[in-house]
Amino acid sequence: MQQQIISEDEILEKTRAYEAELREALGVPAREVRHFRRPVERPFTREERDRVTILFGGLTRTHDDLIGAAAEGLGYRVRPLPVPDNAAMALGKEYGNRGQCNPTYYTVGNLVKYLLELRAAGETDIEDRYVFLTAGACGPCRFGMYESEYRKALTEAGFPNFRVLIFQQTGGLEENGLLGAGPKHDGLVLDTSFYLAILRAIIASDIVNTMAHRIRPYEVEPGATDAVLHWAREHLGETFRNGRSLWLALRRIRSRFNEIEVDFLRVRPKVKITGEFWAQTTEGDGSYHLQRWLVAEGAEVVAEPVGTWIDYILWSAFSRTKESIGIRQGARRRLLALWIALCAYKSFYNFYRSALTFRTDPLVSQKQLAEYAGDYYNVRIGGGEGHMEVGKHFHAVLHRKAHMVTSIKPFGCMPSTQSDGVQSKVVSELADSVFIPIETSGDSEVNVKSRVQMKLFEAKQKAREELQRALDEYGVTLEEVQAYVERHPKFRRPMVKLPHDYVGTAPNFVAAVAKAMGRRRRKTEALPARSGAAAAS
Repeated sequence: MQQQIISEDEILEKTRAYEAELREALGVPAREVRHFRRPVERPFTREERDRVTILFGGLTRTHDDLIGAAAEGLGYRVRPLPVPDNAAMALGKEYGNRGQCNPTYYTVGNLVKYLLELRAAGETDIEDRYVFLTAGACGPCRFGMYESEYRKALTEAGFPNFRVLIFQQTGGLEENGLLGAGPKHDGLVLDTSFYLAILRAIIASDIVNTMAHRIRPYEVEPGATDAVLHWAREHLGETFRNGRSLWLALRRIRSRFNEIEVDFLRVRPKVKITGEFWAQTTEGDGSYHLQRWLVAEGAEVVAEPVGTWIDYILWSAFSRTKESIGIRQGARRRLLALWIALCAYKSFYNFYRSALTFRTDPLVSQKQLAEYAGDYYNVRIGGGEGHMEVGKHFHAVLHRKAHMVTSIKPFGCMPSTQSDGVQSKVVSELADSVFIPIETSGDSEVNVKSRVQMKLFEAKQKAREELQRALDEYGVTLEEVQAYVERHPKFRRPMVKLPHDYVGTAPNFVAAVAKAMGRRRRKTEALPARSGAAAAS
């Protein structure tokens, strides 16, 4: 007997008929189903470029200022938004959905707050005179929902036609209505010149921010570092706007930094800040001003360069492409292109580091981070910082980069919560680790900082013990080192070259002065050991 084949249309028809019978029997009225359709933005065109201002923001003050200057050098009108504060978070919660993470509320609310201030100042045609450019992604964290949050909040705040341009991490600017398919819709051109300008701005920002973090805890005159940093932002801004040599500008900045008098004999534990990208980067209320607060508490901050995240994106694409060889057509060609991009990027980064005579560290090896994290966290899991939070913890301890590691993330951050879940195992493998995870929620600042202070006390003890060990190993006293520094002023300048014999700046400074005095180290310190299969090759 031949089996009767039922078509899909017949199945749907029978299903709808059965649903109608159930609704009638239960007294439930039929409802109209309206599927979500992504709203189509008005295009941002080339003709508007001279009168429409592109708003953006979300990184450090230095990064935002220099990225804006780089874009202005290409002919765009841009304006970085202020650093988000708690008032912005309140607006984000007022106009946004419930259950979002802190970066959503802070960044969405910051845009709404700025537009409301423009309206209160009497500006008109805001929806026609401004657009907002931000990053987007598909997830897996709430980052994939930012676009809809911006649109909802803007509509609720009275800006229903305000344009939000989403730059996808994995695919460039979306093409459905933002740039369009033809040459008419080209208000923002993502070409090689654009990417190189933004990349150079990010690298320059990383370098000057890192130098400021290294000098600020040791400055003899309070505020001297901030004054040079402010000048550096303005000088680099003019460099980008006028198309001048960035390397020479960084060279001049090196000279200005070197004019700051420092006292490297101050005992300051190094605190590495990792965690969710926005939380570890922002300098405002969203991170409880963690970087500045740690300095005020007597620590030296080791902040992660934004360039590490760019390197991670390239490395991840390279790794996925490598695994697709023999499966996807054109994989070898794409792999070669990504390898060239990675090599060029690292060379680019090191070229500009040379302007400050390599006083800032090179980008950490992504391969090494993956090897460290691989036994604890699947390196193929995407979202946020991925496996890097685990890898950075190992790197900071094994390579003597920090006395303490702080992982900061918004409350309920899904990717960072996964990382925190394995950090207890990592701490058990690293006997010398002082690690603390903290979550931000817009409140509870006192409780969070109290927890950090307890761990910071342990780090300070380690830093003091390390300084004493350096004095003992080189056979010098603190008074002898101080007297030698008084006779040789170059040791009171931040660009003096220090060895990497210890973690802290003070013991490494003692090593540098002792070597200049003709002293030799009495023993060699080994790297902290790792046990079992977790040991990195």
